[in-house]
Amino acid sequence: MFERFIGRYAAGHSWQANGREVPDFALRDVDGYKAFMSAFAGATFGSGLYRVHDAESTTESKSSIRGLFPALAERLHPFAYDWLGRHFALDTGRTLGGVPQVMMLEPGTGEALEIPVDFIRFHNEELVDLAEPALAVDFFSQWRADAVAAGLDRSECVGYRVPLFLGGTDSVDNLERCDMAVYWSLCTQLLAAARSAEPGTRVTGLHGE
Repeated sequence: MFERFIGRYAAGHSWQANGREVPDFALRDVDGYKAFMSAFAGATFGSGLYRVHDAESTTESKSSIRGLFPALAERLHPFAYDWLGRHFALDTGRTLGGVPQVMMLEPGTGEALEIPVDFIRFHNEELVDLAEPALAVDFFSQWRADAVAAGLDRSECVGYRVPLFLGGTDSVDNLERCDMAVYWSLCTQLLAAARSAEPGTRVTGLHGE
């Protein structure tokens, strides 16, 4: 069922998983979800490029999403996250033929981006044929080369020193390794402050500013 994904990310590559479970029972009847999670729950691919949620990280991610995207939280069910700390979720409020479609949640931009594919197509097509726009593969390689960086722990991501919604640049020199939960919390606070501020107000609190 996931032959193309396995061929691109698992077969012949070093990866590890820490669970064999169905992290979100609300998705247990979604086509492909149970089979994928029974094989890959808790897996890390490409030194942190793409990571699949396990039960613990699913719970943590739902809390983070609720803080940054409260209007969408009840309909979003995260299943994976990437090196930039972006969660991928199935959106039960946006379906095609009754099948939930994928949403990408970006803390650095404060945006929820619709990806018009289901769970199986996301893994077999989006992550294979469109790996660069989906996971920013080249950007990841640039960051690792520039930072001489080892792989990411499951609790880590590479965040923007200054989030893009505050005018930060989408460049390697604006990236840093950080705790993912802390990064989401910080982005949530900064975005709330930015949205409530009068035009021209300086939002502070980043790196002691």
